[in-house]
Amino acid sequence: MFKNTISNLTRIRQVAEVLIRYGFEDVVTSTALRRLVPQSRRRSWQQGEQRVFETTRWQRIRMIIEELGPTFIKLAQALSNRADLLPQPLIDEFEKLQSNVPPFPVAVARQIIEQELGRPLTEVFSEFDEVPLGSASIGQVHRARLQSGELVVVKVQRPDVEEKVRTDLSLLHELVRLTAPFLRKQGLSNPQDIVDAFERSMTKELDYTSEARSMDQFRTLYAEHESFYIPRPYRELSTARVLVIEFVSGCKITDKAQLLEWGLSPETVAETGMDVYLTQIFEFGVFHADPHPGNVLVRPDGTLVLIDFGMVGRMTKQQKYAFAGVFIGMARQDARSMALSFRRLALTAEIPDMRAFEADLNQIIEDFTMLDVKEMSMSDLAERLQTVIYDYKLQVPGAVFLILRALVILEGIGKVLHPTFKTFEFVRPYGARIIAEQYSTENILSEAQYTGTQLLALLQTLPSDLRQIVRKISRGDMRVRVELSGYQLLMRKADALVSRSILAAVAVACIVFAGLSLQGTYDPAQMPVYRGLPVVTWYSLGVAAFLLLILFILGIKGDRRRGE
Repeated sequence: MFKNTISNLTRIRQVAEVLIRYGFEDVVTSTALRRLVPQSRRRSWQQGEQRVFETTRWQRIRMIIEELGPTFIKLAQALSNRADLLPQPLIDEFEKLQSNVPPFPVAVARQIIEQELGRPLTEVFSEFDEVPLGSASIGQVHRARLQSGELVVVKVQRPDVEEKVRTDLSLLHELVRLTAPFLRKQGLSNPQDIVDAFERSMTKELDYTSEARSMDQFRTLYAEHESFYIPRPYRELSTARVLVIEFVSGCKITDKAQLLEWGLSPETVAETGMDVYLTQIFEFGVFHADPHPGNVLVRPDGTLVLIDFGMVGRMTKQQKYAFAGVFIGMARQDARSMALSFRRLALTAEIPDMRAFEADLNQIIEDFTMLDVKEMSMSDLAERLQTVIYDYKLQVPGAVFLILRALVILEGIGKVLHPTFKTFEFVRPYGARIIAEQYSTENILSEAQYTGTQLLALLQTLPSDLRQIVRKISRGDMRVRVELSGYQLLMRKADALVSRSILAAVAVACIVFAGLSLQGTYDPAQMPVYRGLPVVTWYSLGVAAFLLLILFILGIKGDRRRGE
């Protein structure tokens, strides 16, 4: 425990120094981090020319993340999907981040596999490629052949990566605790919740059995779809640190030349890919959240293959309906309907001015409905919607941003294969289909049954709850607790101000008393005189001087503290 604490302090000090080096003194000097930076290193960046200031603030934040390492890079990559939390320029910088990690030795990979499977590698695989197919911050991938003859890919987790990630997560929690007031002033209202969500995501990513379950779920959902295929995970050969998956050959979906060589229509491939993805969102509510070209393959027969299910998004039925309602409202040029759908979609939506919100949505509608179909862009629409979400601080499910990001990626793929490809035109009919599903007899009956169950539960507990309240009121035990947050700094300042005011008032009173004491006539036998002044006068002036000296010292300390 003590060793971890020392390690965290050392790492936090390094983080603080990196922030200062890139010109973010305000983050350090405005938070408890300033206590961890030695006095000798508290240099001002206002003097001299610093090359770092030739870049924007957003670029410097990205450079800091790159220097802090893989865990911080992964956090920034996750935040790049959260337009409700970060401004668009910072999201653009975070999207540039890449976790380029060199592979670890194949001997170590073999040792991990044998340790996890509990038997020699040769008993499981007849072939095992020494050179990895790819490498990332969590693990790397090797191609192999099972003893039964099937070609597979083997994902192997890096040695000690779990311990390193958990150490960095502990560090992130400590950093948020130290800088939370500053982050809230910058508009990040729930930094601790963000780190908690990231911790859950990283914990799941460290467990390869979670990815295997997601693949099996997709295989079940798409069992009847001939145009779409998901590789089979070998659950019996997989553990939390090793994942064995069926090897599937094919070309990248953007390899237009190969598609034409196979006699496939690139336009048909693009349309099939979009249909598959929209089916995931609007029909099943569970979707592959990272459909970049490297994760979407095409077989010679035109079958699409999705690989890498480390990132999967999910939406509840109600979220699915609300998300579709946004697009339906836009298609109908109904800003109020869009606003209501946004409110249903948001986890907490405290919109102070609903009319202004509707006006901004109406502006988006006017801008896009005036465009020709050829001019419409999903990336432009996604950016505008994300800006509105950020400006009005709507806390919407993270899956929404994953969907918008994925639609933009798919639009880019579509334009490579299909010159007239328009994502919005594909989304529109799916939205209409969802609205029909929402108001179907089956769904209405399901909602009525749920509401009735909730109402019945309320009626069952209401009498006992009311009885307890009445008893507490009759005994005088009813208490109301009010918690105020965010006023600690103000209260400390007010307390210091009151203390200084009292000292100043007492000092002034002593001075006034000293002046009044000069007006009296004293018997020298009863009131000694020193240098022509009564002793009581000297005492009063001494007390006043002492109090003024204390006030002077407190003032200097306060100025130094503000200047740190």
